[in-house]
Amino acid sequence: MSTLQGKRILVTGAGSGIGRAAARMFAERGAELVLVGRRLDTLNQTLPKAVCVALDHSDDEAVAAFAMQCPELDGMFLNAGQFLNGSVESSPISTFDQMMAANLRGPWLMCHHLGARLKDGASVVFTGSNIGLRAIPDSAAYSVSKAGVHMLTKVLALEWAPRKIRCNTIALGPIHTAMVDARLKSSKDSKRDLARLSKVNPLKRLGLEVEVAALAAHLLSDESAWTTGCVIPVDGGADSVY
Repeated sequence: MSTLQGKRILVTGAGSGIGRAAARMFAERGAELVLVGRRLDTLNQTLPKAVCVALDHSDDEAVAAFAMQCPELDGMFLNAGQFLNGSVESSPISTFDQMMAANLRGPWLMCHHLGARLKDGASVVFTGSNIGLRAIPDSAAYSVSKAGVHMLTKVLALEWAPRKIRCNTIALGPIHTAMVDARLKSSKDSKRDLARLSKVNPLKRLGLEVEVAALAAHLLSDESAWTTGCVIPVDGGADSVY
């Protein structure tokens, strides 16, 4: 089990889903947490004793102000994001703008403003998507935004290498989260869509939040000290065979 003893880790999107599961796991493994999200009440529910900050990570001025008072960090799990479906032709420009702000501008700004707060030898982990690696129908803006996160990972791995700061991305397949539940709730046939999501990988199931959290913990730990610039599919094997 990867230890995070003595490390101060920032987690975005920590008020629910993967971010909440990861924050709790990191705390169990010895980390001191700085939790970031849109709602202070849900952050406090994740870990009442953690430092909790309500922040829109796509707001340049707000992130800059936060960076001025953020303590030094041993790592960041930049997990916050949103999903809207639609094709290139069918999606309004507002969908494109929202996906870019939530999924790419936010992580960019966090790294832009908080890079100076990272200790030498720190680790940064992003949440990407396996549909940023392979195209599927009706997810155009989201897929493009996550593909940008994948390249941001590689760029930062190069830029921060002199400081021994590592950057990696977990490219997720469908994970059973509240975001997936909301997506299914809006579906005309939620049972059919859940079965379809579960069948898109050889293991024939959705991933679990704790499975993602465990890999993030490994990438944030010293055990992965020679791993950087990687986009790691965690999707039940879908990227390998489809």
